Amino acid sequence: MKKFDGVLQSVEASCRERHIPMLGPEKAKFLRQIVRRVQPNIVVECGTAIGYSGLWIAYELQAIGTGKLITIEIDPERASEAQSNFTQAGVNHLIDLRIGDARNVLDKIGIAVDLLFLDNDFQNYFPCFQAIEPQLTNEATLVADNVGIGADKMKDYLDHTRSRYQTELHWFKIDLPWVNRDAMEIATYRKPSST
Repeated sequence: MKKFDGVLQSVEASCRERHIPMLGPEKAKFLRQIVRRVQPNIVVECGTAIGYSGLWIAYELQAIGTGKLITIEIDPERASEAQSNFTQAGVNHLIDLRIGDARNVLDKIGIAVDLLFLDNDFQNYFPCFQAIEPQLTNEATLVADNVGIGADKMKDYLDHTRSRYQTELHWFKIDLPWVNRDAMEIATYRKPSST
């Protein structure tokens, strides 16, 4: 995995230098643990950027030997850079990168989703959740990033999930140029009863 590690380090350095939003290693390791626990067939990520979190997710999917990542990026240039990073790291066979507004792209995902990772514009978390909800499996895992710094803008999403599902808020001390403390929230989705 030497080649993979080199690409990951390069992407992380580029994000720090160019102030491209990314998880950072503290939250990325936590996300990897979630992937390992869930053992998903399909992960959907909203907000690829240049592929930092996608690399971490794909690394874990490769380690557990199952699953694919569908990742969505609105910026074609960043998507192209991410695709190049996935290819260089040798994990592109595990990743389906789609370009467009996640709220529209999610409507066209016609397969069951076990893990949803929200890491795009905060105000789009709830519209993205609503767009993909019909495809979520019962007890799918929902992961929302930036709940510390973006709670106000994603209030509709947080109010919805906290009032309906079991949720856990995890705080992290992080070493990023733009923030040093943030949170991720995990929710266990339950399909509405048909009664």
